[in-house]
Amino acid sequence: METRSLVVPPTPEVTDGIDRLGDEIAELSAHLEAASARLLDLIREFDRRGGWNNGFRSCAHWLAWRVGMDLGAARERVRVARALHSLPGLAGALARGELSYAKVRALTRVATPETEERLLAGGRAGSACQVERIVRGWRRVDRSAETRETAQRHKHRALHVYQDEDGMVVVRGRLTPEEGSVLMQALVAARETLYRRACGADDVSEETSSMEQQQADALALLAETALHHGIDPGAPGERYQVVVHVDAAVLADAAASGQSLLEDGARVSAETSQRLACDATRVVMRHDAEGRTVEVGARTRTIPPALRRALHHRDRGCRFPGCDVRFGQGHHIRHWAAGGPTTLSNLAMLCRRHHRAVHEEGYRVERLPDGALRFRTPHGHPLPDVPAAPAIRDDAAQLLRTQNDAAGLRVNARTLCPIALWEPLDVGWAIDVLHPRAMQTAP
Repeated sequence: METRSLVVPPTPEVTDGIDRLGDEIAELSAHLEAASARLLDLIREFDRRGGWNNGFRSCAHWLAWRVGMDLGAARERVRVARALHSLPGLAGALARGELSYAKVRALTRVATPETEERLLAGGRAGSACQVERIVRGWRRVDRSAETRETAQRHKHRALHVYQDEDGMVVVRGRLTPEEGSVLMQALVAARETLYRRACGADDVSEETSSMEQQQADALALLAETALHHGIDPGAPGERYQVVVHVDAAVLADAAASGQSLLEDGARVSAETSQRLACDATRVVMRHDAEGRTVEVGARTRTIPPALRRALHHRDRGCRFPGCDVRFGQGHHIRHWAAGGPTTLSNLAMLCRRHHRAVHEEGYRVERLPDGALRFRTPHGHPLPDVPAAPAIRDDAAQLLRTQNDAAGLRVNARTLCPIALWEPLDVGWAIDVLHPRAMQTAP
């Protein structure tokens, strides 16, 4: 037996109601896209002013904390906001509700002021899915061109070293950008070393060397240093070890008098010494009145391995609000030099950035009776783990429409609709038409 379902054609009233519902969805979506443009303007200005730099690692981390945005989405918002500063065409289309944020987000990955107009036309014509396909094709062309250019630069690298007729050695060459950057940084470091040596010498010549002469001396120093050390930077532990000499009184109280010096004699603040001593090996040395060493204790670790494992297991990363760093340093809530015990209840894990913020930037942390941590800004304001959402008293959709109408926007159900009407997309043809380098052949 065959069973057929009864199909009842919709009445004109039902069809009109569905159409009005669809138009309202399309119109409100366009209003939301226009509001997204305003949001990106605010994010860009907030980022430019460094408003997030009050204990947070980046503007994206601040957004994730303040408005509950996913960190990946927050990074994209900041990236798009920065990119739109130099892309007024895309920014204007988003502000008028003519392009969706999804399209603008994709287009800003490849758009430049020179190619913006072409990509804007493609964004208006296609769907978000088609725009993503165009952008992927565009990036393939860019990568191919960049690969060819990189290969050409690498092929033309050269260094000529020869002796001139007067006995002087002439050096002339071309390096790849990354190799050249390393050389320039090394020359800067060598020049600074030579300058410090000259300042400490007793018979400093009154004649001032030119920049070209300083560069020549710096290159000679680099060669001497490389030969002296056998072109071996040494063991990693030796290269990156930092030694701080600090008086016990200073370690216990930053306001106390005493020294806090690095191995080379450079002064550091007492707060820096306290931060470094929070989670490091230490050697206690006792001196007599003339400064002679009379006793050297064994090297000890502030936080033993078993306690460190328990700390990692409990905190699972940095405890500062809004931070997602999974690894960090043990921080003594009450410093061990001030009598604070090295116990789990007196420890909290902080990443390097926020460990510095607590010790040297005025942020404070305390453990409450229930075991929770409470962070405060340098001004004493509490930093909650999850900020309270702002209250919205009026109809949000109507408020949005009112604000956009006041800004002179004329938004309707067709504003956000692409003009291509879902025609099949030939990505190769689109890239050939849009990309200025698509038709270039490899040399």
